Amino acid sequence: MTSEELRAFCLSFNSAVEEFPFRPDVSVFKVLGKLFALTSLDGRPLTVNLKCVPEDAVRLRADHPGLIVPGYHMNKRHWNTVTVDGELPDQLVRELIEDSYDLVVAGLPRAERLRLDRP
Repeated sequence: MTSEELRAFCLSFNSAVEEFPFRPDVSVFKVLGKLFALTSLDGRPLTVNLKCVPEDAVRLRADHPGLIVPGYHMNKRHWNTVTVDGELPDQLVRELIEDSYDLVVAGLPRAERLRLDRP
């Protein structure tokens, strides 16, 4: 997955936006103001921080050592840093991004979740 594909996939989710609150080279993808992915699209290797269920985070790190690690500058229990350099299947990366988005949406108040369902 290229940085352009990563960006496009993150923005494909309902109400997803890209912001730059830290530095101009750090993309923060949010849904209704809540972070679900963080990356430096120019980074080499390309990595992305993604939210994860704690038990899954530990399993993914064990299954993919060196490619999925505790979230850099994030709560290590709930966030993983995923290396997107071609070693992990693109489908897995897409699933992890979608899981992150879904976890963040699930944590939103019901009224905000309902806003996402409207066209």
